[in-house]
Amino acid sequence: MQHMGASLVVKPVTAERWADLVALFGPSGAYSGCWCMYPRLTGAEFSSNGNQGNKAAMQKITRGARIPGLLAYQDGKPVGWISVGPRKGYGRIERSPLFKAIDEEEVWSVVCFFIPKAHRHRGIGKKLLSAAESYARSQGAPALEAYPVDTKGKLWPSGEASIFWGTQALFEQAGFKVVARKKDKRPMMRKDLGSGR
Repeated sequence: MQHMGASLVVKPVTAERWADLVALFGPSGAYSGCWCMYPRLTGAEFSSNGNQGNKAAMQKITRGARIPGLLAYQDGKPVGWISVGPRKGYGRIERSPLFKAIDEEEVWSVVCFFIPKAHRHRGIGKKLLSAAESYARSQGAPALEAYPVDTKGKLWPSGEASIFWGTQALFEQAGFKVVARKKDKRPMMRKDLGSGR
């Protein structure tokens, strides 16, 4: 558990915190029934699952040994989510020609942020990313990778689906460097954590 600011606390999502994730994501599963399964499944699996299938798949992950991400709490209420874990757990990233692995290092990945409108523009994303970095380091991750959107310094519409990946500027501020760019607005970024086993 990591304390961030006066009353913001970031905790790993476990089975005991499933209800909090459901409360944060709401009936739409964060966005269009995703439940943060989009980065983990093939397109066909994701589509055939639908909202309820994706919800069940995420609940199954939370009941297992893997931590799918972290929740930020403000005064005890969930206000933000970040998905972080070993890259090999995100099948869509592993198969993506845009984000092909640049080496054999067992890196971890940040693949999703979700912060409801009422809580945006308060620095929660930065705090979640800092907590994700600390968590990955504590688990022995040698490096953390991300696949953000390069908004070219412009304000991105909050309803734009791709923004869930985070922005290049956010990761740059946290010390990430661009390590590959096969599409103009979609860099692959990485930060060495110095904690490889």
